Amino acid sequence: MDAKTLTRMRKNLLEEKQRILNNSQNAIKNELALSTDDLADETDLTVSEMNQNLMFKLRERERQLLSKIDQALAKMDEGSFGTCEDCEEPIEPRRLEARPVSTLCIACKEREEHKEKIYA
Repeated sequence: MDAKTLTRMRKNLLEEKQRILNNSQNAIKNELALSTDDLADETDLTVSEMNQNLMFKLRERERQLLSKIDQALAKMDEGSFGTCEDCEEPIEPRRLEARPVSTLCIACKEREEHKEKIYA
């Protein structure tokens, strides 16, 4: 992978990381506050708790994505970015453009998903 493409991908990963961190800070300030005094009845409380649970799940997904972004950035630093962790072949640039945190080439990812379907 050429240096220009790698620099662009690093920039995109860092921007995505910052976006997620900003969203998390906003969520802590605004979305996760739950006051039972503001809720009129049990239905309102239930809806509010469901919304809060959804927000926790979304934040967990973002936390996992942050971890993958950090791993991709570390691979860039060590020079192994864009190499499949399974077969050690290069991951297609189009795949990395679409999902820069990819660690497997298309063929290995399809094999992994097939195994997951069988054993799920």
